Amino acid sequence: QVQLVESGGGLVQAGGSLRLSCAASGRTFNSYTMGWFRQAPGKEREFVASISWGSTTTNYADSVKSRFAISRDNAKNTLYLQMNNLKPEDTAVYYCARRRSGSLVITTTDSYDIWGQGTQVTVSS
Repeated sequence: QVQLVESGGGLVQAGGSLRLSCAASGRTFNSYTMGWFRQAPGKEREFVASISWGSTTTNYADSVKSRFAISRDNAKNTLYLQMNNLKPEDTAVYYCARRRSGSLVITTTDSYDIWGQGTQVTVSS
């Protein structure tokens, strides 16, 4: 069974940068599309970005496009999210997730079957 562990969150000023990592255990990481989601207090969990197993296809929410970059290193079983020009509205718990086998959708939470525990990102103004 794959387990996902996020790291790299923290407190940063607006305009700053953070790089989140998601370490995966297990052998099947390389075969799956992976995604990042986030959840702010009182709000639903929302899609941030996704990347195909071979890194050929990436997708982003409009709110983070041109500021965030998703990447992966299959040799290290690790997923990344580089976040630049952070804004206070980016404050949330960030989760990595593995997309469910056979799912054709990438932006909904029910398309993902394994989730990490989350890492807090706080952006001060």
